[in-house]
Amino acid sequence: MSGDVKVTSCIGVNRVCRCWLRGVIPPVTRYVRAAMSVAAAVAVVGGILAAAPAIGRSAALAAAATSASAGTPTPGTTSTVTPTPTPSQSSSPSPSTSPSPSTSPSPSASPSPSPSSSPSAVAFHGTSAVGALFAVTKGRLVHFCTAAVVKSRPGNLAITAAHCLEGRHLGLHGNVVFAPGYHNGHFPHGLWVVMSEIVDKNWQRKRDPNDDVAFLVVGRPGHHLQNYTGAETVATDVGLPRVVQVIGYPDSSSAPVTCTAPARALNLTGYQQLVFDCDGFTNGTSGGPFLIKVARKTGAGAVIGVIGGYQLGGKLASISYSARFLSNIANLYKQ
Repeated sequence: MSGDVKVTSCIGVNRVCRCWLRGVIPPVTRYVRAAMSVAAAVAVVGGILAAAPAIGRSAALAAAATSASAGTPTPGTTSTVTPTPTPSQSSSPSPSTSPSPSTSPSPSASPSPSPSSSPSAVAFHGTSAVGALFAVTKGRLVHFCTAAVVKSRPGNLAITAAHCLEGRHLGLHGNVVFAPGYHNGHFPHGLWVVMSEIVDKNWQRKRDPNDDVAFLVVGRPGHHLQNYTGAETVATDVGLPRVVQVIGYPDSSSAPVTCTAPARALNLTGYQQLVFDCDGFTNGTSGGPFLIKVARKTGAGAVIGVIGGYQLGGKLASISYSARFLSNIANLYKQ
């Protein structure tokens, strides 16, 4: 790692944001019963959770490890659960504290909401490389954010918003798992333990919204998540405005949502941010990728942002923000 990057498994304290936990998914015992009835249900690709006996404090992870003992699942292996959607809300509550950039703008300079003619996100079956982040909490799987697999030499890297991991415990003894391709109770590529995160020191020191990006190391060395899911590329210094597809997993739904619309630069001193106008990106969509050059067949594309940054991704469900991927994110990705 360079002097500007630190690998950590837990930073700061949890904030109220678009990844704010509201409601829970049914007890994990329901997942376990479903898993036991399907040969490779909720199996952990390439040995993920195979070491879960060491995660004895989490009954849910240990149960998932039991199904993992059957071996490495194929990309088509699917398990099914029936989550209970939490009540929908059109906008996220305002965080009590907001990260500050190196140059703080005046609060009165906050951009105005977009015209009511902006499009709305629609639910769909999702793509293999984009998935949901869950916390195993008191025997339950609780959804809190979105992440996407990105190309890497080890094949075990995902991207999300840095604020999503605040107060989270990562690693074999942690409780955060990633479910790529999750939709409507199906885990087509199993659950993968989030081992660690890579964030910029500017985020760690002062929660700079321009550095609200984290790369996640998932699984275990020698096992390649992207071989099962495919992966997005990472694009930096992309010209704006640019039409993007944004994908996120709302807490209020068991299916991801998607919307395609232009992303533009935020005109606010001190901020290097993208702005995306589309309704429906509520709590849980933080970390959702901004994609360009999306392949019609696979759904894979190039990530130029993730929901986060200014206002931790946005106070309104109709306006989403992302840190721009400039040299800081390029350097982070190279580590």
